[in-house]
Amino acid sequence: MELGPLEIYLIVINVIGFLAFTLNCWTDLEIDVWVTNIAVIGGSLGVVLAILCFYRHPDKDVMMSRVFVTCVLVVQIVAYLVIKGYIQTEITLRFWEFFSDHPIFKWYLIVMNFITLIAFGIDKLAAIEHRGRIRIVTLLGLAFIGGSIGAVFAMYLFRHKTLTDYFTVGVPLIMIMQVVVLFYMMNGSL
Repeated sequence: MELGPLEIYLIVINVIGFLAFTLNCWTDLEIDVWVTNIAVIGGSLGVVLAILCFYRHPDKDVMMSRVFVTCVLVVQIVAYLVIKGYIQTEITLRFWEFFSDHPIFKWYLIVMNFITLIAFGIDKLAAIEHRGRIRIVTLLGLAFIGGSIGAVFAMYLFRHKTLTDYFTVGVPLIMIMQVVVLFYMMNGSL
């Protein structure tokens, strides 16, 4: 496989993203904004790899940036596939037809959103009763793997997690990312 200018750019910017995030974690330099900008311009894979290698423990202070960078990574993967031509010539937005043609996917999303709604409800009840809570990573993970609609509905139904940015901003970001992935699933040609 021959590397074109886009692939060379992506390799360089992801190495820079990896090194910038690592430098940010191991030093007192405050370069969070730089790391975020590098992720947006194509270095999100490098940042995510650095997180997985060196900064695995979930920290509430950086949770929003993790959600953001992960969503950006997924959108960038889809954008790369589109740029490389892995998309049909005729674009469709017929979501209901797509779900009719793929009932397993439809039921997966229904079940995931229901599970996410229940998990948020259980966590709210545990918060009220001062019992053990469901981890933030678990709640965000459920939203990420398909339960984002259930998460948003539960947040406002139970008035739970509505004051933390990684939920109030992060879950809608996850929803946008999922719409991009769904659009590609409907129109992609891998």
